[in-house]
Amino acid sequence: MAGADDGAVMELDDMKKRLKEMEDEAAALREKQAKVEKEMGSVQDPAAAAASQANREEVDSRSVFVGNVDYSCTPEEVQQHFQSCGTVNRVTIRTNKYGQPKGYAYVEFLEPEAVQEALLLNESELHGRQLKISAKRTNVPGMKVFRPPRPNPYMGFRPRSAYMPTYFYPPYGYGKVPRFRMPMRYSPYY
Repeated sequence: MAGADDGAVMELDDMKKRLKEMEDEAAALREKQAKVEKEMGSVQDPAAAAASQANREEVDSRSVFVGNVDYSCTPEEVQQHFQSCGTVNRVTIRTNKYGQPKGYAYVEFLEPEAVQEALLLNESELHGRQLKISAKRTNVPGMKVFRPPRPNPYMGFRPRSAYMPTYFYPPYGYGKVPRFRMPMRYSPYY
């Protein structure tokens, strides 16, 4: 009986030792994971997120949206156009994935008062095009409005219910009932 108890005690000690090793390994993995997340910057405390949102709103309050910008305009030309309003900090002309300009730009000033001066340049001309200038708005994350897909006029009408084919029966009751469409020789509509 004493041999059986010694075996159980040794087995219990082995299990405790393995459990301790597994806990140490899990702690090391958690530490590595935290280090990787810190390096990647994916972990962000709420205070830092609020500070970055406030910083973004402050920058947007000093910026204007410029629409109908000529595709051949350079940032330097746009900067020169807005130089009379105040000190231009940055000009961003948006481009598509191929590097072609989209036709609008953002101009950031150093002073918030320069935005009001820039709004006075609305409908002024640059490269023969009338610019549309408005104050830049701050995008609020998660506020995208859901829009259902619009019907495509080239695809025809697509009902939301399951499609049920209509069956045409041959005249006078002879012939097979077609699966989806009646052959032309049996159709009463030709």
